[in-house]
Amino acid sequence: MTTSRVFDVHIHVQPWRMLRADVLPMIDDPSHAGAREILSSPENLLRFLDEHDIERTCCINYVSPDVMGFTRETNDWIANFTRDHRDRLVAVGSVNPLHEPDARAEIHRILDLGIGMVKIHPPHQLFLSNAYRSNLPPLAEVYRACEERGVPVMIHTGTSIFPRARNVYADPMPADDVAIDFPKLTIILAHAGRPLYGETAMFLARRHRNVYLDLSGIPPKALLRYVPKLADLADKALWGTDWPSPGVASPKKNVEQFRALGLGEREERAILWENASRIFDRS
Repeated sequence: MTTSRVFDVHIHVQPWRMLRADVLPMIDDPSHAGAREILSSPENLLRFLDEHDIERTCCINYVSPDVMGFTRETNDWIANFTRDHRDRLVAVGSVNPLHEPDARAEIHRILDLGIGMVKIHPPHQLFLSNAYRSNLPPLAEVYRACEERGVPVMIHTGTSIFPRARNVYADPMPADDVAIDFPKLTIILAHAGRPLYGETAMFLARRHRNVYLDLSGIPPKALLRYVPKLADLADKALWGTDWPSPGVASPKKNVEQFRALGLGEREERAILWENASRIFDRS
């Protein structure tokens, strides 16, 4: 069997100095020995990716001062971090309308910086992904700008164990509105709704041409329990590990365990490389 190239769409490359004191120990634990050093420079990260046979990755960041500690400065930080390595490192940032007085200006500013994907994290940003339809109209400016400029939006789906996270926002279904209202926007549902909302996430991926599933944060050995029709959805699924989040020790081992599922060469190639490469090469 041919070994597929790997595009990991979900590695947290973040300014650790911003993390709140009660969040840091959940990430900076013995299972992630050396993570802080690895993420301290793009050169260190690229060496780590090479060691784990990962060709490209999305460097996940988002503005969440209330839950994680990340401020709008994280956008500038990741833009600078990835600046000389955009062929391998996709800068991911966000606009949090609850903390941004001019969401329209800020989304265009960060896209001009080279942000290649925008992250919406409802449980950590404390709003529903369709809140533009009710109490947060400026959120529509974020989606509209990304749709116009061909930049994908990743929406966190599923629960979070971090302190102060609000899991009332974890259900993927509000993304149904986003897919309808912004039909040319590429939407990636991070974590495929795990652990409680897998059926909803799969429904949305099947229903909408512009909706994809990110498989990160799910133990590979359990993937077929969470996404039982993964082979049928191979053209709508993207590989991701969520490293260095709790429970994710080795991206390389995760890929090996995924390949051991025996989905088939075409399906593996689509999930591990082709789908993400197609999305981000056109963005």
